[in-house]
Amino acid sequence: MAITVECQKRPEGSKPKALRRSGEIPANLYGHKGTESISLTINAKTVERLLKRASVNNTLIDLKVTDVPWQGKALLRELQIHPAKGTPYHLSFFAVAGHGDTNVEVRLRFVGEAIGVKQEGGLLDTVINELQVSCSPENIPEAIEVDVSNLKVGDSLHINELSLPEGVTVLGGTDQLVVNVLPPRVSEADDETASAQSESETAS
Repeated sequence: MAITVECQKRPEGSKPKALRRSGEIPANLYGHKGTESISLTINAKTVERLLKRASVNNTLIDLKVTDVPWQGKALLRELQIHPAKGTPYHLSFFAVAGHGDTNVEVRLRFVGEAIGVKQEGGLLDTVINELQVSCSPENIPEAIEVDVSNLKVGDSLHINELSLPEGVTVLGGTDQLVVNVLPPRVSEADDETASAQSESETAS
């Protein structure tokens, strides 16, 4: 999912607080030219629209710096939120062209209804909801589907059992548990009933 965002080079000597008061959010672009970075400003309303569609380390953005000029594919690498106001405070972008595969975080989308839940009354326990993977910028998946349909009570899926899109490699260990189906919960009332029945049978 590519998104186009326009921004401008930050004027030299400008103060971040003054920029925010004027409706601009400070940002930086890295990776476009070796270790060199560009200080940017992005309109706060543009940032608001961006964050409705993009997520950190996942969404490919077509970034345009209108007055340098520079244009290229980038990832939103960091988003700082104001601790009190809860509004965007600073953004960092990373230009991906010419850097080969890049590391991104991709959410897991659980599909299907587990047999252990539907027929056996178990509980689906999702242990992780995203994976850190490596892939080319053009092949960043919006999500990785995890089919839980065949899981019975006591069954589980680990990272190494997932079907990954072509060209996507998991970073780190692959033996981590992703999802499992837990046995049905026994309520206290059921517990007391079972205990009472057991005591009654013992007494008789």
